Amino acid sequence: MCCKLILMMAELPQSCDCFVSLPPGSKEDYVVFGKNSDRPRDEVQEVVYYPASSHAPGSTVECTFISIPQAEHTHAVVLSRPAWIWGAEMGANEHGVCIGNEAVWTKEPVDPEEALLGMDLVRLGLERGDSAGSALNVITGLLEQHGQGGACRETTEPLSYHNTFLLVDLQEAWVLETAGKLWAAQKVTEGVKNISNQLTIGSEISAEHPDLRSVAQTQGWWSGEGEFSFTAAFSPDDPPARMEMAKQRYKGGTALLQQHDGSVTAEVMMSILRDKASGICMDSEGFRTTGSMVSILPRKPDMPCIHFFTATPDPSRSVFKPFIFSENMRSVSMVVSPHYGPDDPVKTQPRFQHQVDRKHELYKAHQTALTNSDAAVSLQETMRNLESQCVEEIEAMLRGEIQGQELGDLFFDCVDAEIKFYQ
Repeated sequence: MCCKLILMMAELPQSCDCFVSLPPGSKEDYVVFGKNSDRPRDEVQEVVYYPASSHAPGSTVECTFISIPQAEHTHAVVLSRPAWIWGAEMGANEHGVCIGNEAVWTKEPVDPEEALLGMDLVRLGLERGDSAGSALNVITGLLEQHGQGGACRETTEPLSYHNTFLLVDLQEAWVLETAGKLWAAQKVTEGVKNISNQLTIGSEISAEHPDLRSVAQTQGWWSGEGEFSFTAAFSPDDPPARMEMAKQRYKGGTALLQQHDGSVTAEVMMSILRDKASGICMDSEGFRTTGSMVSILPRKPDMPCIHFFTATPDPSRSVFKPFIFSENMRSVSMVVSPHYGPDDPVKTQPRFQHQVDRKHELYKAHQTALTNSDAAVSLQETMRNLESQCVEEIEAMLRGEIQGQELGDLFFDCVDAEIKFYQ
């Protein structure tokens, strides 16, 4: 037991958590989505917007490591992503679809060859799916065609994994768990649900890869008789320390959601993402929460979806800023990292042979301002009060209590104001 604990402490934790609340779990008649992205400590996460686009038949799209056929039409998306990656840890599209992913290890070996990253699949699902269900079909189809694999951090030290996903829209949520090209999915239509770095789907399978059970039976992971459990069949016999450490965090997230079941709001979701005691808000030697997202998805068709992003590390020391899709979107370069073109160490072969500075303007201002511990406490309190006022006004607007204003520049204005406060 002692040796196991030492091993767990020695390994770098790789972790994330996704949450959703559907009525009646939510206080109001809307769906609330939340995710923390826990990544290498110094990795920069940017927030980028891409408009809807049409593409020529037969064209391709270059993902992080491989190119695949492009769709004829892609939806407008907003993404929170590690700055070196084509895909995203989390994001939303113009149709109110939100997706986040988590690292997981299974009995299926991780393919050493470069393929689609789980983060690539998040973006592809958002760009091509106009509902959670259609995004699920996009991801599973691409997974079966191209597989998943490749380096998941910007270093020569290898780290690859399989992925689980939480896909959410205005009506329902889907938990998608994968093992190589195999997968199982569970549909959630009400209440609260969270996922972490482990398999959670037992026999409650709503959809699955057609060969899932036959492979499990051939490999001796399932007898072929009695109830089939995806978790029991595909969870590794000797799971990595990262998965073991995630068990307690998953239980903590479940407890926090259940504590607020029936009263979940955006502020409640933000408080869960900021929870240090459970480990959901991570700040360790090697890894920390590098970006966070909370979305409000109202079920009234005339109400806009609101997506909050930090674009800076550690939500307990960051503020959530609202993004709303609009016809007249303004680019927010202050949260977009520098780009290095063909000289980027991700693009050159062999990859990751040198490092580049990916800090964007907000990231640098945030990190500099919070190095002064005396001033930081007061500054954080001021910023948190402004965040709370913003969330209250948006929720009042969604309830019809105040008139909505022009919202397309809201994210730009909030980022600009935050930088000025830090100066």
